[in-house]
Amino acid sequence: MTRALILGGTSEANLLAAAIARAGLEAIYSYGGRTRNPADQPLPTRVGGFGGANGLADYIRREAITHVVDATHPFAAEMSRNAAAACAASGTPLIAIERVPWAKATDDNWIEVADVASAVAALPENRARVFLAIGRQHIAPFGAKPQHAYTLRFVDPPEGALPFDADVIVSRGPFTLQSELEMMRTRGIEWIVARNSGGEGARAKIDAARALGLPVIMISRPPLPERTRMESVAEVMQWLGHRACLGA
Repeated sequence: MTRALILGGTSEANLLAAAIARAGLEAIYSYGGRTRNPADQPLPTRVGGFGGANGLADYIRREAITHVVDATHPFAAEMSRNAAAACAASGTPLIAIERVPWAKATDDNWIEVADVASAVAALPENRARVFLAIGRQHIAPFGAKPQHAYTLRFVDPPEGALPFDADVIVSRGPFTLQSELEMMRTRGIEWIVARNSGGEGARAKIDAARALGLPVIMISRPPLPERTRMESVAEVMQWLGHRACLGA
């Protein structure tokens, strides 16, 4: 009998959870705990870490998990490494839903960098209006350039003081091209810092930057462990032994 563990928190994970529920498969959806009010799921849900790779391996054994699906964010490298190690230790099949990275188009003005520290260094020294589209866990290094007028967008209101003055937008995506254009124009955004998350759900800001001719400091994905990778929910459902049921 299939009993899957979905390491979730992404739109792909949510679509997979819905497909699994409709197919009548047994599964557990796991949130990392980054968001205070995560979206409801049609599956039993747990929130929080596992205690590293060993803790995850123990959980897999204790809960009789037969398959693990890594549907975490492409930049959740530590969780992906723990999943690979835990599945290897417990002998559990692992698959990853991995979005195709965004590719630079002819009209894009990208400065491609390897990490957050390089993104900070790539910002200009003169004051500019900067949209940091990188998640709240990665904003602290930008305190090294407090002269900029930063715009941040979070799912939850920030807890505690920020490392610099900022205009904070509390909103949950996905966002449309028109809404991103309006946000950038209203705030006079001049630079964007983004992670190459890939996929369709978060690309509107990249399309808006292209339309407005804005420079984008694009942070490359971290190296991830070798594992079986697929791009769609339908492929994962087939891997689980079922056809995807993606309709209502």
